[in-house]
Amino acid sequence: MRQGNRVTQNPLETDTSLQRAIDYQEHALQAGGVSKAGSTLMAVAGSAPAYSIAASTALLIGAAGVGAPAALLWCGIPMLGIAFAFSHLARVDSHAGASFSWVARGLHPLLGFFAGWALVISATVFMVAGALPAGQMTVALFAPDQANNTLLVTLVGSVWFLVMAAAVIFGVHTTERAQWIMSVVEVGILVVFAAIAIPRAISTYHHGETFSWDWFGFGHLTTAGVFVSAALIAAFYYWGWDVTANLGEETKNAHKTTGMAGILGIVIVFILFEIYTTTTLVMLPGKTIEDNSGNVLSVLGDAIMPGIGGKILIIAVALSTIATLETTLVQVSRTLFAMGRDRTIPFAFGRINRKWKTPVFATLVVVVVSLLLFVLANVFGDSVGQILGWAVSSIGLQIAFYYALAGLAVVIGFRKVIFKSVKNTILIGIWPLVGALFMMYIFFTSIPNNEPVVNILGLGLIALGVVPLALFYRKAKDTYFSRRPLEVPEDFSA
Repeated sequence: MRQGNRVTQNPLETDTSLQRAIDYQEHALQAGGVSKAGSTLMAVAGSAPAYSIAASTALLIGAAGVGAPAALLWCGIPMLGIAFAFSHLARVDSHAGASFSWVARGLHPLLGFFAGWALVISATVFMVAGALPAGQMTVALFAPDQANNTLLVTLVGSVWFLVMAAAVIFGVHTTERAQWIMSVVEVGILVVFAAIAIPRAISTYHHGETFSWDWFGFGHLTTAGVFVSAALIAAFYYWGWDVTANLGEETKNAHKTTGMAGILGIVIVFILFEIYTTTTLVMLPGKTIEDNSGNVLSVLGDAIMPGIGGKILIIAVALSTIATLETTLVQVSRTLFAMGRDRTIPFAFGRINRKWKTPVFATLVVVVVSLLLFVLANVFGDSVGQILGWAVSSIGLQIAFYYALAGLAVVIGFRKVIFKSVKNTILIGIWPLVGALFMMYIFFTSIPNNEPVVNILGLGLIALGVVPLALFYRKAKDTYFSRRPLEVPEDFSA
């Protein structure tokens, strides 16, 4: 069904079974539940600027030193190419599964299945990486001496996780309202502290490195190994903006809104990431950064605004972490919903609660699995910092995998319109291809240098997708696994 410059998929036309067409109608998400402004807010909240800075800055600086700002820059540019790919794909197929559907139609259904599975796995592992800082920041506010008590931190983080799961279950309107409250306060705090920190870092607060514009070049990313390790962490920084794509079936004017929201989200968080990473390098000694790897933003807050700054930034991190737990739950539950609806996993995942119009079963399964992961994290991890390090690196692998496939999907799927104009060539062809190749490069190059546990989590869990693939291939053979190619209008313009 063609509408102007987009093509929407009508299940009544594509399903071979009348029952499955009825299922699509009866188990439909709440259309128009997310506004344009809300979609942009979701993109920012998904990348979780305060949380990413707090959880990953010490890891990034440990990997790249003063080359950390360069890693963010040189990962941000190809990441923007992936955002352009998502934008174009959303215009012809607004789908709750996003890359699960796009890669299937642009490349091959088997690759599409694993793209969706990689997102599910990365989002589920993130529940540990997200809930732990939420617990740690909360404990740091009320009992600072217990901030490194892994058991207490995990318990408090689990409570926050369950609260956000309830918000996701109760409907997309509830989800959006919660995001407005948390994310506006979080970003507001970060902007105010950045405005204070920049002049102080330039003038008197040189307790760390002396700033140089060379930090944004390749000079400090001394080897390919350093660059890849830093880029994998940087990919984790940005990850989450694509929640807008998974809300495509619930967003007003989605074929235009979700893609632009993702691009704006990346630009906003890129600016914040660069300011805070650079400020951390200048204002804090290397030993202080290393010793406070799980809470570096709090220490930076005390340096920016002695006495109360650390507490305020802890509040920003707590809000950011709670907000991104919610957006990640949205992303994984919608992907599981799409996979269940297409019968690539049990159809129970594709059912919608009639009252709230949300995939309650899919959300509850993620909650149970995540709580189990919290327990395992306490058993096998010696500290919060170690658990976060494993989770961040393994998620980086999974992100690189499905982002690369989405980037290739737009280049292959839109190949007939790429050379229609210079704009198309750059924004549909060259930039997304650069993004895809970059993601493939860091994916394959990082594997030999990762800790064994990172590869087990990152690669082993992707490979685990073979199990549902084998079990449900026959049920989805005539639907998902014979999915028609992307239908791109001849006059499509980037």
